[in-house]
Amino acid sequence: MTSTDAEQIIDDLCRRLTTVNPEMRAAGARHHLQLTKPPGSLGALEAVGATLSAISETVIPPIPSPAAVAVFAADHGVLSEGVSPWPQEVTAQMVANFCGGGAAINAIADLNNIAVTVVNAGVASPLDDHAMLQNTPVRTGTNNLLVGPAMSRSDAAKAIVLGLEVGQRLIAEGNRCLLTGDMGIGNTTASTCIIAAATSKPAASLTGRGTGIDDDVFALKTRVIQAALDRAEGLNPSDGVGLLSELGGLEIGGIAGLCLAAAEARIPVILDGVIAAAGAVVASFISPAARGYMIAGHRSVEPASSAALEHLGLTPLLDLELRLGEGTGAALAYPLVLAAAGVMANMATFDDLGIESAPNDHDA
Repeated sequence: MTSTDAEQIIDDLCRRLTTVNPEMRAAGARHHLQLTKPPGSLGALEAVGATLSAISETVIPPIPSPAAVAVFAADHGVLSEGVSPWPQEVTAQMVANFCGGGAAINAIADLNNIAVTVVNAGVASPLDDHAMLQNTPVRTGTNNLLVGPAMSRSDAAKAIVLGLEVGQRLIAEGNRCLLTGDMGIGNTTASTCIIAAATSKPAASLTGRGTGIDDDVFALKTRVIQAALDRAEGLNPSDGVGLLSELGGLEIGGIAGLCLAAAEARIPVILDGVIAAAGAVVASFISPAARGYMIAGHRSVEPASSAALEHLGLTPLLDLELRLGEGTGAALAYPLVLAAAGVMANMATFDDLGIESAPNDHDA
């Protein structure tokens, strides 16, 4: 696939995407006022229910089940700067762990009936084939984003199309909710770069400790991120493909494509942590309409996560001090999204009970 082909696929998709229906969001909120409970007493679940109404264009949205999490894996050239104490080989080792069912995402997804698929978007080490693994890397890792673009524009577009095609396949298999997952040693550095460029915030305010780095590595990582931003000065962050090319990662591109696939099918996509937030930012620049289909699963302890969610206008469902990735936060939030839809579909209304209006006391 050439760069022109990949960008044409993205452009064609964007012309097909439509924003969520604000009138149906309002209708979903009004439906909540008729349910047998004090208005607003289910808090954030009511907002999620209205979002699902807007996404599905139905007052009572369908239950978003079954669900699948796509774990995109890739390596990062910036790791050579010492931004993480973990060696690059851990990415491939964790892919094997996902395929063997031994990772946190496997345990949490199994409990919540979420299918797990693993996608090699750009792992540097060779991977063994496995039934759970889509082994179709765009390239074997990125370049060092400190000294030049992380990848060519062509490869950035191909990574987005890879994620789009993964999402389209999962939807064709019957899934009605997508969840983002990621794996890649060094990917919090790339994600923070993307979010900093998108929000015009300095590295010092957004850099986090990732896998738990010490003070010296944290200071180094902050300097590397700021230097990368300085190198890419003049970048137009609203050019999603260009932003990914300069400062991103192949798995971040895959997540962006997955978000676009959800928007195309008018189904929700639940975002995981800071890596997912970076992918969502890229997707939102490619098509602003994609934002309406996103649900923030949780707030990562990485500072860039909060900045990205604010930029996207999303309120996270959970705040559990998570910083693992893999899709774990999205999987933990999925039962809440199910509950939001189930409440709207299955609760009785005051009309059903012959009550003229809801009580005014919210603490009833």
